[in-house]
Amino acid sequence: MKVNVQSVNFNADVKLIEFIQERLDKLEHFYSKIINADVYLKVQKTSSPENKIIEVRLFVPGEDLIASKTCKSFEQCIDECADALERQLKKRKEKQNSH
Repeated sequence: MKVNVQSVNFNADVKLIEFIQERLDKLEHFYSKIINADVYLKVQKTSSPENKIIEVRLFVPGEDLIASKTCKSFEQCIDECADALERQLKKRKEKQNSH
């Protein structure tokens, strides 16, 4: 699956991009028709330690799936987003199978 990573106002580390690619590739086990994914990385300028924002948009036939999380680290955010997208993909697959 092709993953486009865009970091806003900073340069993302190569290790982070590879981690995102690996984590999102695992979603193909649950739904094989994923076309590609867009990932937006943002850092809020706040005093709160939870200032990292990730928004993931999965392009699948029909409606696109979106997950957005705010955490202390980008790794934690991508894990939570991937879990949320995994649930959405399972739900979509169950709906298709029931029809």
